Order: sequence, then structure tokens, then C-alpha cells
Amino acid sequence: MAAPLEPRAKRSVDLGSAAGAVTPGSRIRRAPPPKAEAKTVVLSRSERDRNAVLAGIALSAALLVTILAGLAAYSGWTPRQVVIEIVD
Repeated sequence: MAAPLEPRAKRSVDLGSAAGAVTPGSRIRRAPPPKAEAKTVVLSRSERDRNAVLAGIALSAALLVTILAGLAAYSGWTPRQVVIEIVD
């Protein structure tokens, strides 16, 4: 009968004792990334004026609707009182 073969598995390698000392870490030093500067956005005068006009119109409309709704509620008027008649 034949004798069994020896296993052909590779031997494990001890990296710490192969060099004789512990290998040092990386010696590469890098500067930290530069910090991004905060940018300030300056609107042009015409754009600022246009925004102010739009805000004024919106606030005026909201104020007018509020005043009219208050007067209607005070007087007891409701939209259900309005009757629309369509004549052919």
C-alpha cells in the first residue's frame, strides 16, 4: 500500500520576527485641507428694490384682505348670502 502524502499547505509567516523589528508607520505628513472662506452675497441695488416692492405689494394685499374679512364678519355678511342669477 502507498503511504499517505504530506499536506502541501503553506506555512504561516510571522511578519514581526522576519524583519527583526516592528516596522514603523507611514512617515508622510500632509497639511490639513484649507478651510473654505464664507462668501457673502451682496444684492445689487435694483434687485434689493425689486424685492422690497414685491414684499410691499404682498403685505398690502394681505392687509386689505384681512381688513375686508374683519368688516364682513363684524357686519354679519357671509358669502352664502350672495345669489347669482343667470338669465338666458
